[in-house]
Amino acid sequence: MWQPACTHDAIKARAELYAQLRAFFFERSVLEVETPVLSRSGSTDPYLDSLRIEEESVLFLQTSPEFAMKRLLADGSGDIYQICKSFRRNEVGARHNPEFTMLEWYRVGWSLDELMSEVATLVCHVLGCPEPRKLSYKKAFHDVLEINPFQASLSDLRDCCKTRTGCDALGLDRDGCLDLLVSHCIEPTLGFNEPCFLMDYPASQASLARIEKDVDGDCIGKRAELYVQGIELANAYDELTDAEEQARRFAEDRALRVELGLQDVNADEHLVAALQNGLPECAGVALGLDRLLLLKQGANKLSDVLAFPFDRA
Repeated sequence: MWQPACTHDAIKARAELYAQLRAFFFERSVLEVETPVLSRSGSTDPYLDSLRIEEESVLFLQTSPEFAMKRLLADGSGDIYQICKSFRRNEVGARHNPEFTMLEWYRVGWSLDELMSEVATLVCHVLGCPEPRKLSYKKAFHDVLEINPFQASLSDLRDCCKTRTGCDALGLDRDGCLDLLVSHCIEPTLGFNEPCFLMDYPASQASLARIEKDVDGDCIGKRAELYVQGIELANAYDELTDAEEQARRFAEDRALRVELGLQDVNADEHLVAALQNGLPECAGVALGLDRLLLLKQGANKLSDVLAFPFDRA
């Protein structure tokens, strides 16, 4: 099919949304920036699959502009945002496309709570929805599955996966089990009466967020995901600024990729160098604009808001 998959109204709505977002950040003195989508390094996250291009050297299409934006922050850019294309291999479906549009922004000197408040302001402004509620990862598991995700044994988690999802989880590690339970059992319950921030993830899922202890003494990653109508819309972090810790997490990710039989990915040495120079205390968030437009338009699938989704690209 040569024709676009979405209507002209959806194409116009996208342009209007981008103008609305740019006005939002202009009013708040947040600088728009642009960074490369092609790099010599990619995401080491074992649960993200970077698209690679193999020419004279291996290059990666970026899963997020995060690393390059943090290099700008370390150089003194101040508050910044970007609307850009990002890429993830093997992600095709009603809510996934290998090429997608992301809004990412960083606030220097802000806490995660302050950034969550701004995310809520933006999303409520665009969608006309109520203020989000906050729900801890631990409470979500207790309410829906009646287990403690921090204390349950791997055997118990695998049994829960089998009972609640019907999936054989014998080959899954702890985080694999938790991700399966979130996607099959918890996500479908979130964000229907009002948007919901799911927060305080296990430290093993901190990704690039700081780690601290909660009131129960469990180590948590200082990150939050925003859900609207069961759809994961945004992922916010209290950003890690420690270069040694960042290098250690990269190494752990790469070791796990080997263990899982995945292709190795070059860690971003430029990011580690930027952190060594000094990344300011900051909070950052990535928000899926295709999904935001889907919700705004009341659409059922991403192809309803993409001119040329994967099957027509």
